[in-house]
Amino acid sequence: MNSSFGDNFNSEIQPFQIHVSQDILDDLQNRLAKTRWPDQAENAGWRMGSNLDYLKDFVEYWQYQYDWRKNEEELNAYNHFTTEIEGTKLHFIHEPSSNPDSIPILLIHGWPDSFYRYHKVIPVLKENFHVVVPSIPGTGFSEGNSLAFDQIADLFATLMTAKLGYTQFISAGGDMGSIVSLSLANRHPEALLGMHLTDVGYPDHNTDFASLTPPEQEFAAFIQGWWMKEGAFNMIQSTKPQSLSYGFNDSPVGLAAWIMGSITMSSTGEEIEERFNRDELLTNIMIYWVTETIGSSMRIYYAESQAAHSKESYGKSEVPAGVAHCPWDAPLPKEWAARKTNLIHFSDLEKGGHYTAWEAPEVWVKDFRDFVQRLTSMQVRIY
Repeated sequence: MNSSFGDNFNSEIQPFQIHVSQDILDDLQNRLAKTRWPDQAENAGWRMGSNLDYLKDFVEYWQYQYDWRKNEEELNAYNHFTTEIEGTKLHFIHEPSSNPDSIPILLIHGWPDSFYRYHKVIPVLKENFHVVVPSIPGTGFSEGNSLAFDQIADLFATLMTAKLGYTQFISAGGDMGSIVSLSLANRHPEALLGMHLTDVGYPDHNTDFASLTPPEQEFAAFIQGWWMKEGAFNMIQSTKPQSLSYGFNDSPVGLAAWIMGSITMSSTGEEIEERFNRDELLTNIMIYWVTETIGSSMRIYYAESQAAHSKESYGKSEVPAGVAHCPWDAPLPKEWAARKTNLIHFSDLEKGGHYTAWEAPEVWVKDFRDFVQRLTSMQVRIY
């Protein structure tokens, strides 16, 4: 598991520091000041998307109180790097443990969050793990290549092994991060010690619904209802992402409305601010704004919808898995987790939602550590 990263530090891996030019920040202020606000149906609340009154207050805070430079400095407290893999410039945080024999872990974010999802857990985890947090290609400070999940998994496998020198590692993620982890387990099982997930995919046209247990049927019904009510973002990003890109890349308020509309699904901005503060929400939005990657991030959905997947992309791998059901997310049952993974650890967390490592970091860290303890207590195969 030891890394040769320190010995192999060369031109292939470059230190990176986040610094946004003042011109970009000044332009943002001008755009915020000139926002042309839409109207809103009476008593719309959050049923039709981001609420107008909330967003006006949110944007006023963004314009007059939010301090990017302060948050930029906090982001730069971590060790950032870039490298090129198969023509794609990849940004990642690498925080090695002081113990060279620590287990490496790869933390993979989703959408519309970013590598920032894990900023609260990195300082705790690096005490005992070699922590690597990449930006998915097409998001944040990674190049704007929009790739399907299998391609992303291949790049991350190369990052961890060929670039950083780790023989094996644990992958963890939620949302896209879960799907990329599942792809890693199927395509690169020799590199994975295990994976820790907060979702494992949903029942779809490939599912034999007659074989589902009652909790799985309840889960499937929930997902079907959610898809009809909240799934429009996925459908349009999988089919016509370019049409959205013009508005969101041009209007910071349009970008914020779309991202907040996704983060607040089945909730409200006021409720979400009980889990994240405004500075956190805005820093995540700013990562998309200053890098102009909202378009390429949405095209990931298109790339995945068009991908021709190989057989090894599907099916249940032998890689040991830990799955955490988060109570503010879909009602994921243990039976479904066991159907999709080689389940050795399942937990119903006391709190947390679709972004648990960000929303409830202490809960997520404890469950991750519990999984690793279970994993290391077994006679896990070493390739």
